[in-house]
Amino acid sequence: MPSHVIDMFMLQNNFGTAEMREVWSDDNRLQKHLDVEAALALAEAEVGLIPAEAAQTIASKAKAELMNIPEIAQEVLKVKHSLMPTLKALQKLCGPEHGEWVHYGATTQDIVDTGMMLQLKEAHQIIVRDVRAVARELARLAQEHRTTPIAGRSHGMQGLPTTFGFKVAVVLDEMIRHLDRLREAESRVFAGVLGGGVGTYASFGPLGPEVERRTMERLGLQAPNICWHSSRDRSAEYAGLLGMISGTLGKMANEFYNLMRTELDEVEEPFTSGKIGSSTMPHKRNPAALEGLASLTKPIRYNVALVQESMIVEHERDAMSWRGEWIALPESCIYLAAQLASAKAILAGLVVKPENMLRNLNQLGGLLLSERVMFALAKPLGKQTAHEVIYELCMKSVEEGIPFREVLLDDPRIREAVSQEELEKLLDPSTYLGSAPQTVDRVLAAAEASGWLKEEEQHG
Repeated sequence: MPSHVIDMFMLQNNFGTAEMREVWSDDNRLQKHLDVEAALALAEAEVGLIPAEAAQTIASKAKAELMNIPEIAQEVLKVKHSLMPTLKALQKLCGPEHGEWVHYGATTQDIVDTGMMLQLKEAHQIIVRDVRAVARELARLAQEHRTTPIAGRSHGMQGLPTTFGFKVAVVLDEMIRHLDRLREAESRVFAGVLGGGVGTYASFGPLGPEVERRTMERLGLQAPNICWHSSRDRSAEYAGLLGMISGTLGKMANEFYNLMRTELDEVEEPFTSGKIGSSTMPHKRNPAALEGLASLTKPIRYNVALVQESMIVEHERDAMSWRGEWIALPESCIYLAAQLASAKAILAGLVVKPENMLRNLNQLGGLLLSERVMFALAKPLGKQTAHEVIYELCMKSVEEGIPFREVLLDDPRIREAVSQEELEKLLDPSTYLGSAPQTVDRVLAAAEASGWLKEEEQHG
């Protein structure tokens, strides 16, 4: 019976996707180990290390469906070795003559590390695809709301007007950088390894580097410059990328969560008929999807630390550091898959409420435009004097509860400097957006130029 949220039938789709769970399943992990064994045997046969007939037999029998996983699992428990029971099962399938050539010259970590990289590369394709889909939704929203005014907030308080499209474009620009990072990491991260016991190729003789090169070529992985049993920077780099992507998604979800508060009501996550917000308060339409999306950033972030701990390795290799990756990388990929699926759905159905955004912009009675009024007064009064005057009037408005517009109109210094008509224009938040719309256009143009927004796959 499952005991982890990833596998619990009632919770698993909140914490992952079926597609990504399959990548990290027992069957697929076993098959990737067998794929490495098959590619190794065929490469060794090409250079004359093992008989060609034995290699063909090994490759033909290296199929997970031919093996009994529960039996292998019981044997793992018995012998306290994660790979040996798999090798015994493959050897048995190959028969006494050809089975002797299974795993010739390799060590366990060669197979498990290379198999893990095959799984990670498979997961990578899903992640890149889904980050691109999220980026496309962000681009659509940024374009649609490039001029939609909303209160820009700093330190949790209203600061100046901005646009909702600008807010979304900030996230889009991050996502494009994440896609660039994912692409740039491919040549560094997706390398296999076949170094033997301590990474010197000793068991292969002088043919070791060539066997490794040919094996990795068959598997679609890079051949490393040197054995990386004790160099876990590849795993750490990829875990870090997962953490950053998750961090961006978590930040976005937290932002929308706050904008969805009853008192703000500027956006709302998609609502479907029958969705229940509370078991006791029937009126609630909670930000359940946004909460779920944001909540998964924490475990991924802590998993980044766990993978980085794996970089401290004893001598040429050990199992203490290594096994942390077995926990953290699958979990992180599965959690991130859930985040990406949720983000796509939220963005596709996000309800944006421009009228409420404008209502909130006017909530301070013009105080939000104090900077603009100050700069309008800078020429007739001087910048520092204008700041002192407007600060004084802002405090009066706040402390005495008088609308800022009235305080300004009542002050002779202001009436002498600007007309009432000009002041009314200065206090219109929709006309003080700076270069926000043009900046959105610049981000959209850069995203389009990157190629990542195209539907067809352009990067491996």
